[in-house]
Amino acid sequence: MTTRARTRRGQRRRSTRPASRAAAFTPDALSVGARHLEVGNEWVSSFAVTGFPREVHPGWLAPLLTYPGRLDVALHVGPIDPATAAARLKKQLAKLESGRRHTAEHGRLYDPQVEAATEDAYDLSSRVARGEGKLFRVGLYLTIHAPTERALHDEVGALRSLSASLLLDAKHTTYRSLQGWVSCLPMGLDLIGMRRTFDTSALSAAFPFTSPDLPAADPTSVAAPSGVLYGYNVGSQGLVHWDRFGEGMHNHNSVILGRSGAGKSYLVKLELLRSLYRGIEIAVVDPEDEYARLAAAVGGTYVHLGAAGVRLNPFDLPIHRTDDGRRTAPKDALVRRSLFLHTVVAVLVGGELDSAERAALDRAIAATYQAVGITADARTWTRPSPTLRTLRDQLATAGHAGDRAATELAAKLHPYVEGAFKQLFDGQTTTNPDGHLIVFSLRDLPDELKPIGTLLTLDAVWRRVSNPAIRRPRLVVVDEAWLLMKQPSGAEFLFRMAKASRKHWAGLTVATQDTADVLGSDLGKAVVANAATQILLRQASQAIDEITQTFDLSAGERQFLLSADQGQGLLSAGTQHVAFQSIASPTEHLLVTSSPAELAEYAETADTSDAEHEQSYVDLGFADDTPQASDGDEFGSSDPDDHIELDAA
Repeated sequence: MTTRARTRRGQRRRSTRPASRAAAFTPDALSVGARHLEVGNEWVSSFAVTGFPREVHPGWLAPLLTYPGRLDVALHVGPIDPATAAARLKKQLAKLESGRRHTAEHGRLYDPQVEAATEDAYDLSSRVARGEGKLFRVGLYLTIHAPTERALHDEVGALRSLSASLLLDAKHTTYRSLQGWVSCLPMGLDLIGMRRTFDTSALSAAFPFTSPDLPAADPTSVAAPSGVLYGYNVGSQGLVHWDRFGEGMHNHNSVILGRSGAGKSYLVKLELLRSLYRGIEIAVVDPEDEYARLAAAVGGTYVHLGAAGVRLNPFDLPIHRTDDGRRTAPKDALVRRSLFLHTVVAVLVGGELDSAERAALDRAIAATYQAVGITADARTWTRPSPTLRTLRDQLATAGHAGDRAATELAAKLHPYVEGAFKQLFDGQTTTNPDGHLIVFSLRDLPDELKPIGTLLTLDAVWRRVSNPAIRRPRLVVVDEAWLLMKQPSGAEFLFRMAKASRKHWAGLTVATQDTADVLGSDLGKAVVANAATQILLRQASQAIDEITQTFDLSAGERQFLLSADQGQGLLSAGTQHVAFQSIASPTEHLLVTSSPAELAEYAETADTSDAEHEQSYVDLGFADDTPQASDGDEFGSSDPDDHIELDAA
């Protein structure tokens, strides 16, 4: 039988002001059933715990708080005065002893449960008599929420299974569902009154009444947790989800620190792959060429700098392409690109330019763009860009006219145009850095081209990040960041990204094994300080003291990082710390592992089963028609209102 509670019209007219305030927290309608309630648009069911385990450990109620659905847990505690406690214990001991003697007189076997209860009662009685503990009346009630009746039935089954695993006997508050729901509200009302007697030690084991898991973004929501699955909680076996782009985050940056072999790259690639499922665009700076297989599997763009025929033209203007196919550019795109070319030439010649060289270079850059028909008129910006060879020729021409600074610059640029290093500049850009995943591999760049290759890569990444035509979250992943920080341009990029990425709806992921160098420099400390998400994997004993001080770790967390297994780490998000173990499916593991033995076995298998490899690509759910956009602005701010549309000229 179901009754529906509604407010009468007369009562509504006679309501006082405090009652009207309380009405703001009451549901529009309340339907009361035998074992459930309909509270507004939700279905709820309440339970009273009547049976408890004989022995408990500290925090034994915490698994109830890690339940993946919405579960309200209410614990009502009331003290029992010593005189009443002593009388009840004496009466209980008399009953137990009488039963034992009756069993012994009739020659029956002893009941193990009665024997255990008698021993516990004697022990409790002696501790209460000595003042070592007190007795309390405790009521434990649970209320589960669900959006539909069918979902409520499934949630009830799951909750009862969880309670049984904790040796808790949870009973429905049959025909008292309304009282059970009210007893779980934060009003301190116990309308069920089904309580058990606890002593001080048993009650204190339930506190601190906290959970080792990260708090849900919205505790009132019954939806599945959002974000990326990092693994399972080492303490509670619950799943660890974290959304770097969630509401309330100060920034979207992340730093991952760990010793060699702790699983940094594995975790970074796993997060990258699962972020792609959510529609997040990702750019990777890969100094060790570890992301090629992953990029191929998900249909990403792989820019292999240092390989034959792969070039990035520093003269390309930042032309954006919107979703409707229109092309736009900043109003000062030509000026910004000219200033960037000053930095490019300074890196190529290996030092700062003097005033005469800067003046000669500035004139040559303007003449270089004019030579291919690109002027201050925005309609000319869609024409093919010049190359470094064109700039060298303009400097040589100025040198023939008597400009000594131009002659010296032309000579210094000769190796990069016609010499041994021309493969990176001799022509137009071969691979447009575009798509949902862009990987820049720097491993095969010669040491002499590492600085300029790094600069061009970071320029392309920043153009993409600052592109206002892309309206979705983006991540920039820098693996083995200690290699990038050796270059001045790389260090400047990390600092700029850590500070300004949030304004462009982007996040920076920095992973490095050189923890001491990162924390020992002002730049490294700035990157760590501007990372709202911090992940620590296994640490070396030589660096653990500085790690402990920097991240304010407890003694237990310190010991965990010293003894953590591969893939285990500590995720720190503000005041929340959670220890987790990363997990991956077999398909994900195949794409993210960097184990030489597994890669060798994979290479042998791939040669004989290309069809299976193709099927693994289809299973990931990526298609070739993923929406893409062209590259954006270079180093500097990007204001959506500071752009102009381009017409083909």
